[in-house]
Amino acid sequence: MGVLENYHWYDNGLSVISGDLLELYQAIDQLFIRWATTEFNAKDHLFSTFIQAQELEKINYFDSFPHLVTFPICLCPEEDNLRRFIEGKPLSLAGEINLTATTPIREILTPAACYHIYVYLQNKNFDSPVYITTVNNCFRRESHYKPLQRQWNFHMREIVCLGNQNVVEQFLENAREKLKNFFKAIGLPIEWDIATDPFFQPESNPKYIAQIVVPTKIEMIFQDLSIGSTNLHRDYFGKNFSISMNGETIHSACVAFGLERWVYAFIQHFGEQKENWPNLHSLII
Repeated sequence: MGVLENYHWYDNGLSVISGDLLELYQAIDQLFIRWATTEFNAKDHLFSTFIQAQELEKINYFDSFPHLVTFPICLCPEEDNLRRFIEGKPLSLAGEINLTATTPIREILTPAACYHIYVYLQNKNFDSPVYITTVNNCFRRESHYKPLQRQWNFHMREIVCLGNQNVVEQFLENAREKLKNFFKAIGLPIEWDIATDPFFQPESNPKYIAQIVVPTKIEMIFQDLSIGSTNLHRDYFGKNFSISMNGETIHSACVAFGLERWVYAFIQHFGEQKENWPNLHSLII
């Protein structure tokens, strides 16, 4: 990908989107919101960028994905500690912060948008299926970054279904069929591949083995890049967050979209000129 007029890239995995590219980004997200609200009557939610570590420990997140975690850190507020920080040259010549004492870390930056939903709904019992959509500012520390394709900070839109096993499986089946028809209608070449989550030391992680034996994740692949996925959780989040429907542990599934990656797919396939892009405002999945 060459230099884009309305995109600025930093080597540490951060970026700026503006102009026509920002309009494209927003149109893509609005497309997903329209689909979620009209097809599933999903309610849109906006959650914090922080999520409590003790909540993610319920799903053993830190054992499975320690390599992806980004922590927010604050200095201890005692005056002596803050003075030592100031007097000790806060920033090195290499751009590294010389920390003094810090407060305990109890939150992390959001690694996936849907986690907030299960925390939000925990200990609740529903009498009918629940559909929620959300977008979040997500952070995953990687060994390398690529503009729009692999960023430390990126945005993820998700549509989550919670219900019984049949409901969530039908949700995913319908979602994949609708997306296949949408990709065909706009002429975007997408392959669907079975995949696994990016576990740490996957060969020794039972969750990775389980996803190999019984596939639960299917990705939408543009060229060699995953721009989204459908994910069957079964009753995993229902059990760990005590969410139920009619007294029975609830099942869940989600459809996830990487918004920057969708922008990348559009400009790679349709070109960088706005007039060549599909008119997403008039489309629905």
